[in-house]
Amino acid sequence: MEGKAWHQLTEDELAKSLATDIKGGIAPEEAERRLNEHGPNELAERQGESPIKLFINQFKDFMVLVLVGATVVSGLLGEMLDALTIIAIILINGVLGFLQEYRAERSLKALKELSAPSAKVMRNGALVIVPAKELVPGDLVLLESGDRVPADLRLIESNQCTIEEAALTGESVPVAKHAAAIGSPELALGDRKNCAYLGTMVTRGTAKGIVIKTGMATEMGHIANLIQQTEESETPLQRRLEQLGKILIVLALALTVVVVLAGVLHGQPIYDMFLAGVSLAVAAIPEGLPAIVTIALALGVQRMIKRRAIVRKLPSVETLGCASVICSDKTGTLTQNKMTVTRLWIGGRQVDVSGEGYEPTGQFLSGGKPVEVKGDAGLRRLTQIAALCNNAELATEERSDEAKRKKAAKEAEAAGSTPWNVKGDPTEGALLVLAGKSGVSRSSLEALYPRVKEFPFDAERKRMSVMVAHQGGNLICTKGAPDMLIERCSYVLWDGNVVPFTGTLRTKVLQANEAMASDALRVLGFAYRDVRAHEQCDNEDQAENGLIFIGLAGMIDPPRREVFEAIVKCRQAGIKTVMITGDHRTTAEAIARTIGILPKDGKAMSGADVGLMTDEQLDKTSDDVYVYARVSPEHKLRIVQSLQRQGHVVAMTGDGVNDAPAVKAADIGIAMGITGTDVTKEASSLVLADDNFASIVAAVEEGRGIYENIRKFIRYLLASNVGEILTMFLAMMAGLPLPLIPIQILWVNLVTDGLPAMALGVDQAESDLMRHKPRSAKENIFARRLGWKIISRGVLIGVCTLAAFVLTLGGMSGDGAQLVHAQTVAFATLVLAQLIHVFDCRSSRSIFHRRFFENKFLVLAVLSSLLLMLAVLYVEPLQPIFKTVPLSLRDWALVFVAAGIPTFLMGIGSVWGSSRRRRKSGRISYGNAARPAVR
Repeated sequence: MEGKAWHQLTEDELAKSLATDIKGGIAPEEAERRLNEHGPNELAERQGESPIKLFINQFKDFMVLVLVGATVVSGLLGEMLDALTIIAIILINGVLGFLQEYRAERSLKALKELSAPSAKVMRNGALVIVPAKELVPGDLVLLESGDRVPADLRLIESNQCTIEEAALTGESVPVAKHAAAIGSPELALGDRKNCAYLGTMVTRGTAKGIVIKTGMATEMGHIANLIQQTEESETPLQRRLEQLGKILIVLALALTVVVVLAGVLHGQPIYDMFLAGVSLAVAAIPEGLPAIVTIALALGVQRMIKRRAIVRKLPSVETLGCASVICSDKTGTLTQNKMTVTRLWIGGRQVDVSGEGYEPTGQFLSGGKPVEVKGDAGLRRLTQIAALCNNAELATEERSDEAKRKKAAKEAEAAGSTPWNVKGDPTEGALLVLAGKSGVSRSSLEALYPRVKEFPFDAERKRMSVMVAHQGGNLICTKGAPDMLIERCSYVLWDGNVVPFTGTLRTKVLQANEAMASDALRVLGFAYRDVRAHEQCDNEDQAENGLIFIGLAGMIDPPRREVFEAIVKCRQAGIKTVMITGDHRTTAEAIARTIGILPKDGKAMSGADVGLMTDEQLDKTSDDVYVYARVSPEHKLRIVQSLQRQGHVVAMTGDGVNDAPAVKAADIGIAMGITGTDVTKEASSLVLADDNFASIVAAVEEGRGIYENIRKFIRYLLASNVGEILTMFLAMMAGLPLPLIPIQILWVNLVTDGLPAMALGVDQAESDLMRHKPRSAKENIFARRLGWKIISRGVLIGVCTLAAFVLTLGGMSGDGAQLVHAQTVAFATLVLAQLIHVFDCRSSRSIFHRRFFENKFLVLAVLSSLLLMLAVLYVEPLQPIFKTVPLSLRDWALVFVAAGIPTFLMGIGSVWGSSRRRRKSGRISYGNAARPAVR
């Protein structure tokens, strides 16, 4: 017994190890002593931060501190409206961040809700019901169908007991349990058939088990501990905005000092120069940026909802855009989570079955030609047995209102499902669907052949039989594991005739079984026999004897139709897809090959292989592995962390409790909305409304578009700010009067820039968005020539604005009305140059590559900004406030030319550069195809 795992122990060894009575349990006094020793059977919670501290932490971000500095500066300038606006932005961002963190900490509370509230226990030979939290190691627990397992148990008795363990192990179907000891020392959780685990659900039969672990010592407690220890990673967007904030604050301080000193050295009043310097500092900090980012993300969330992806954490929207690996569960995400019979083998021939899901419509095809069921004795008898030897129910959702019924069917079709559903075992449900495709139903057959007796499925026999009334006598119908079933068969139905089951024919059946199993099909055999008059059939051995073998049925959880295209799209986008599942390796590999995840040179690995590796060994291997099968929660977490150490941005999907630690640790955690547990949903950043892998790819595309839009308005805002700063800086260095007064600078920042920047946040993505590799998580926000575009355009805007100012000012001294006139021209030129520039920001190439009126919001925003500028120039009450005068046609001609020069020059340069790159690409590749533009 020394060193043995719980699943290896016999009943006597188990009783001795836990000092318990296998039949009567422990005494109440002993239970109380053990409760004091081991503590309550509940999951411990980490002491979290108080809500007040969580809220205060939201204001420690560097960008927030920059905004606080901008608030102080605005107050010094007397611009209280500006200061109040910035304060509102800070508070809104703080509240949003607080709500996100507060909700994330609810994962463990949701996990605790999976614990059973009470348990049926034998103590001193008496059956008592006690609160589950009072269970102790050694308690004898009774389970029946519908019970939630209250602790980790080693089963000592099982009566056709099956337990749904998908939330813990990822196993796609309920697991049949037995009580016998298992000799193998190292087994995955899903293979420990004599154990039951806290939080799982009994779906059929009854069982008895001895408590072996409670509370945090259970497998569920182990997951809770992993969740507590797993830290959520900072998103790439948060890192980039922090970098941007640091750059801007350094730039703002440097500019303030330089401009003030330059002006003072040229004889300008110190106070006036201080105001000008502070105005430029405000201009250098785009205080509307956090608000615009939040708005862009929020609008992206709304678009994602339409694509069946529900976002729980705003920054995760952008993170999706740089995902380089998607780790996906198999069942329900890549597959339909609906067992479906796809192949039959009857009398030496293969019959393919068409149709998807639980809808009982489809065809039987042999050699590509339809098979008529009525004229095929073997096919007809097999489908009849599939329906009769069955306890599941196939039904469609009933609606009293026809309109509601049609609406439900339409919604189900949109979600990739059908209104048909199965009540009972998924395997038996698949057989009912098979029978339905042949034109029969269980209810109609049972009306003709009433059930007389049932011999339930047993884990040792691996068979199930029913006896039905048939033509004045009885008929035995049997299904089960082919290798176990053929041992009980003496005859076989071959070419419509019953012939002896010779060794040659048995070999053919076993070969067909192996061929179907190698294609990841779950195979069942079918047999029958007539019961002779006065023949005794009181037990399984008497009933399952001398059977006539009919054939085999192979079933699988088939891939979703849309997954094939989604995988191709991922490959084109440079995103690696990895399948991580609790199912067996053979099944996982077959599905992965079918849908295109597993390439010829790709590797598959089991959880046992992962467990034997160190982190360093796993890091060397993980880039080459595409399939992980039979994995535990800890394995999933290690896989995600290994990929992250390789520099990948990892999206991890999950539905069960076993997925929660990895989902929380991933850069973007994705939970299943339909089959997902509350624990996983609370740990996730994104929830799929339809549990569909294709929705993940759609969300990635949306995330990429959102990030590109963020880059667009950063490009617009900063280039505009550079133009403003350069206009003032060059004027100060040249000893000229101020081209712009502080209030005009603030007006441009808060009014003229704001609306177009927000409109860029909802801009349509460029057509080749998903044909580029993911950007690096370490990529600077100014990468891919964005910094050059900002500086070059900003310089052109600044130089042209200053030129318009100097030309209007002429040889004048710059006093009085003449200076105001020149400042008004400079103001109009700056505004108009920025509004033209905003259309250039829509494309990574040039203004000529996008349709002008495609973004209607941008057109409206630009028109609104133009009207506001004209109001400042021509509405008399506003003229004294902004120090402006009406402009003549000659002035406007100068303004339009000066404002248009930057876009014209940059556009010509972009076209020339693209043409040069195409010519160069053609010479290198010996073809004429253009290289994808650098984004």
